[in-house]
Amino acid sequence: MLHEMEVAGLALDPSNNTPILVLKSLDGEQTLPIWIGLLEAASIAMALQNVEFSRPMTHDLFKNFVDTLAISVDKVEVCDLQESTFFARIFFKGEEGEFSLDARPSDAIAIALRTKSPIFAEDEVIAKSSTSGPAVAEDESEEGKKWAEYLEKLNPEDFGKYKM
Repeated sequence: MLHEMEVAGLALDPSNNTPILVLKSLDGEQTLPIWIGLLEAASIAMALQNVEFSRPMTHDLFKNFVDTLAISVDKVEVCDLQESTFFARIFFKGEEGEFSLDARPSDAIAIALRTKSPIFAEDEVIAKSSTSGPAVAEDESEEGKKWAEYLEKLNPEDFGKYKM
């Protein structure tokens, strides 16, 4: 089952300053933290703040290319989680039909924000994310317990100027 998500915000992993993109379901019941790269986090932050540059950045260039070809981004899906790696697909519609492309979630979401396209996450991915990744719930080590506690306490106010 797909859950429509929104970007709740960006946070920094306190242990290593790695950006975390936090998605929240529109009904507010599920959250999905995704650790991403610094450049992707900057691109997402720019989109959230509606910052425009005189020359297009990579995700802006991609949006311009899609617009030029008269193709629309129908939706983005965070569709899988394997060994702490998230996978996403970008779904397109055009005159010639529909197609999708594999993408990193951070890139897919940066593009979705620019094209005002809906973001979805598979129920299975949300379930897996609560038991894998840096915040392993089953990890009984001290670090695993700290991560589980940290993620449980996250709320939209923690995201400062990047919250939606």
